[in-house]
Amino acid sequence: MDKEQIAYLTGLSIVEVEALASRLENVRRSVADAARAAGRDPTEITLVGVSKFLPASMAAAAVCLGLQDLGENRVQEMLAKQEDLSAQDLHPAWHLIGTLQKNKVKYLLGRTALIHSVDSKDLLEEIANRSVKADIVTDVLLQVNTAHEATKHGFDPDELLADAVCFSSQSGVRIRGVMTMAPLFEDPELARPVFAQTQALFTNLAAGPLGADTFNILSMGMSQDYVQAIAYGATHVRIGTAIFGPRPPLG
Repeated sequence: MDKEQIAYLTGLSIVEVEALASRLENVRRSVADAARAAGRDPTEITLVGVSKFLPASMAAAAVCLGLQDLGENRVQEMLAKQEDLSAQDLHPAWHLIGTLQKNKVKYLLGRTALIHSVDSKDLLEEIANRSVKADIVTDVLLQVNTAHEATKHGFDPDELLADAVCFSSQSGVRIRGVMTMAPLFEDPELARPVFAQTQALFTNLAAGPLGADTFNILSMGMSQDYVQAIAYGATHVRIGTAIFGPRPPLG
């Protein structure tokens, strides 16, 4: 599909489509360069385009340009965009990357490729119990607060290591790996210790009771620090602004 067709389908201007295509290509190139610099195969890395707070038309255009994975922070927004894109026969893999409340789990089941933000035992159990009742298995990541930020959700790394054996026997969910967010440093190089610690935790968990062929996802790195995250083994990077441009002000 060429850019004029994408503009017609989505209602965006050709200028908007061309700008989106340029940013997406730049990010893809940067991800590949970062992977090769780390001695890795670029195909190991999944690019998740974070379309939160943006219209469905932007998400649809990105999919038409070849982006295969979309991430959303809010359940309601994700479900609405799913419906809009499905009506256009566009079916990306959907990732829930934001804080998930237990009362929203019932709306989400069966609608995600991956939930990145399982930040407590209670939430994991809620997803597991509802998945068992629905006769499905839900793929999830355990969110880790590696930087110990008071404003961030997630498991304490030491507690997660201690409790890993409990998680390994949970029915209804498939724990695929871990996710973290580094602080928003002005210098992204300062995020390296957070990513290094998370990579070490991921390796320890993989070597323990959670270790299996399916425990293979390390989700870390956003627009400002994905290059550094890739250097420490990130398999999934969550990129919003660098692909979609600045988001409109809320209000």
